[in-house]
Amino acid sequence: MSHARLVRLIGRLDIKGPNVIKGIHLEGLRVVGNPGELARRYYADGVDELIYMDSVASLYERNSILPIIEEAASDVFVPLTVGGGMRSLDDIKAALRSGADKVAINTAALRRPPFITEASRAFGSQCVVISIEAKSRPEGGWEAYVDNGRERTGRDAIDWAREAEQLCAGEILVTSVDREGTRRGFDHALFQAMQAAVSIPVIGCGGAWEHEHLRQAYADDGLEAIAVASLLHYGHSTVAEMKRSLAGSGVGLRQ
Repeated sequence: MSHARLVRLIGRLDIKGPNVIKGIHLEGLRVVGNPGELARRYYADGVDELIYMDSVASLYERNSILPIIEEAASDVFVPLTVGGGMRSLDDIKAALRSGADKVAINTAALRRPPFITEASRAFGSQCVVISIEAKSRPEGGWEAYVDNGRERTGRDAIDWAREAEQLCAGEILVTSVDREGTRRGFDHALFQAMQAAVSIPVIGCGGAWEHEHLRQAYADDGLEAIAVASLLHYGHSTVAEMKRSLAGSGVGLRQ
């Protein structure tokens, strides 16, 4: 791990209708707050970026998250990523026009991988994040899932990340479906395998509850960024507390 590399702490907001929701293994969703209020609080507290995921967009073939992005972009001045239901270049254009800096694509990219290259050519690879919902396989390794970890794709998650990088994705957002919402810590084997497979930034998500979980992901797994949800939403920690703890462990953070 390069000591010169500065890591990012990202707040993740899973959206259903007008609310921020949280589940366990991406299921059993409960309302945890208002997206505008949470975004402003995390921004004021020093979060480096925010990721908004429309949890039902792919399910219902629609996208209702853009007004929330517009509101955030007017008073939150960190990079915003929006995911869920990004099926076409027009969808991406609408998201960027609403104030998003990047889009996270999952289902549409798996269904038609050349979409990654088309999006990167049209908008720049730095704005194309490939979202991978990874679930461990009994025989070892991880499979990529879609529809909030409900639908199998048959694709190996690590192989898919490699292919996405070759197709000009700018970042990989990997969510451990097994650990998501469990508060048991990250799937470090998954993060390490993903980090070793690609040279573009990997954002890890799913299972963080202690500051030590974050430190391990940065220092031991070598990740460039971590996305946290429960830790923030339930008031278990603040961005400022996490950053103080990480800085005390020698992790280089963005100022």
